Formats: sequence, structure tokens, C-alpha cells
Amino acid sequence: MPIADPDIRAIAMRRRLYYKICMRCGTRNPWRATRCRKCRRSDSLRPKKRELGPKK
Repeated sequence: MPIADPDIRAIAMRRRLYYKICMRCGTRNPWRATRCRKCRRSDSLRPKKRELGPKK
């Protein structure tokens, strides 16, 4: 079901797309994180890819 309200849609897109992934353990981290919250390894975070497609 698509979200019609643009404000709620923007919040949902931000929550779903804007976070970082640890390259070592795969944990989701906040967008402003500099190191992983789970494994504490620094500089191994990448931004999540933002290409949305159909759910599998």
C-alpha cells in the first residue's frame, strides 16, 4: 500500500534508506556513526545502497 502523505513518506524513506552498514559484521548503524555499535571496528562503515526495487 503506497503512502500518500508526503511528510510521512519522507520520514519512512529516511528511516528505510539512511543508515550505514558495517562491512565486517553487517550491523545497521545510525547515519552519523563513525564506528560499528556491535563490533567496535572503526572506518569499516558504508552507506546503505539507495536503489529501491520490488521486495523479494
